[in-house]
Amino acid sequence: MGDDNRRELVVLTHGFMGHRLMLHLLARRLRRAGWNIDIWGYESFVTSVRTHAHRFSDFLAERCNDERYDRIHLVTHSMGCIIGRMAIDQVQSRKISRFVMLTPPNRGSFVATRTAKLFGRLFRPVAELTTEHDSLVNSLADPAHVEIGVIAAEQDALVSLESTRLGVPHEHITLPCLHSAVLFRRDAANHIHSFLKTGRFQHAYRDAKTAT
Repeated sequence: MGDDNRRELVVLTHGFMGHRLMLHLLARRLRRAGWNIDIWGYESFVTSVRTHAHRFSDFLAERCNDERYDRIHLVTHSMGCIIGRMAIDQVQSRKISRFVMLTPPNRGSFVATRTAKLFGRLFRPVAELTTEHDSLVNSLADPAHVEIGVIAAEQDALVSLESTRLGVPHEHITLPCLHSAVLFRRDAANHIHSFLKTGRFQHAYRDAKTAT
């Protein structure tokens, strides 16, 4: 492992109805690139995003108090991005530095909107992640004091490209894949590595609108 990465930790987490096993290939690729990796998994079917975020904030607080690490980075997928946004707001640690969001429903999911009346009472996250202006996700303040990179999926059947964006400056790229396929692409892992190292995705693939 290179000296530059020894005192940095990358925390990965998955999305709604996902599992930590889905992150193993990405974790292996990032470890090979020299990163310390930790995976936080959670049961996501019925529990509120707020509850997940509180538990994740406890996890991150422990990592931030670990003297082995000077910087903590997040790489999250789908609903995990919203959990991460809420968690870092609760932790408020200067150690948390860079945040890569993979296919994030930052402005909600149109599928959640369509299915909220049917499934929202049983599956709390569905109701919390709609595109309605008063939904939980749309009530959150944009992340502050972290560098943000967003990787969207061109053929995303759950989240529109516009909904992946934030109202604060951020790097943004779009890959030709489905919503969860981004977790398994080598080019996505390379982009994540680049952003964690430099705060920028690989230049040739960056979207023209990197700051909105």
